[in-house]
Amino acid sequence: MFKKLTLSALAAVALTAGAANAAGDAGHVHDVDFSFEGPFGKYDQNQLQRGLKVYTEVCSSCHGLQYVPLRTLADEGGPHLPEDQVREYSTQFEVFDAELDDFREAKPADHFPASALEEAPDLSLMAKKRAAFHGPMGTGLNQLFRGIGGPEYIAGILTGYTGEEKEEAGTTFYENTAFPGGWIAMAPPLYGEDVDFDDGHSNDLHHEAEDLAAFLMWAAEPKMMARKQVGFTAVLLLSLLSVLLFLTNKKLWAPHKGKKTNV
Repeated sequence: MFKKLTLSALAAVALTAGAANAAGDAGHVHDVDFSFEGPFGKYDQNQLQRGLKVYTEVCSSCHGLQYVPLRTLADEGGPHLPEDQVREYSTQFEVFDAELDDFREAKPADHFPASALEEAPDLSLMAKKRAAFHGPMGTGLNQLFRGIGGPEYIAGILTGYTGEEKEEAGTTFYENTAFPGGWIAMAPPLYGEDVDFDDGHSNDLHHEAEDLAAFLMWAAEPKMMARKQVGFTAVLLLSLLSVLLFLTNKKLWAPHKGKKTNV
């Protein structure tokens, strides 16, 4: 019975993935070797700071990060900016204060503003939302072994424009090899050399896209490193407990093994 259910489930997954692939709706996403992938991976502080700069100078004019507190930019394991820089950075944004019934300069205790345009999605959770199941028949094996997920999707979108355009119902669409369906309403936000990095890192299109994708992954999962550490500790303790239980069981039952009971 269990074997039949397992085979049926696998067949359903294969048919669903096959239908999606046949429809040609899925975009093509390349694997990117991000530093935070794998059980021992961690965020690259310099990369997060570069991604923050790309977001600030390019993306923030349209897209918001309303679920991300500005103070977390100083957190260890994140961009880890000095507190005085976080205070200075916060002042470039305005937030609505209900007590004043007016807008004021943002403080580190405030969140990033929401999106400026109604049609521009908030980017706070984008990296988690776009973590699809990539791999053979949509099984997610690539995510397990290679880490393909939300950040790769974001980097793929930013670098997937072909330069082709079309207009439908008064809206201009841009061909994009990573976007499901192949056409996206958002114009290319990055072209390369859009910002200058203080650390001298390359600012070509692919590096800017990867840095921004890494920053948005941190925005969606700021506690990823702490969670990995807790998970690793739990696995280690459970492994140790399993060994102790095995040895205890062996010691308790060793005197009784091999003895035949007379009936």
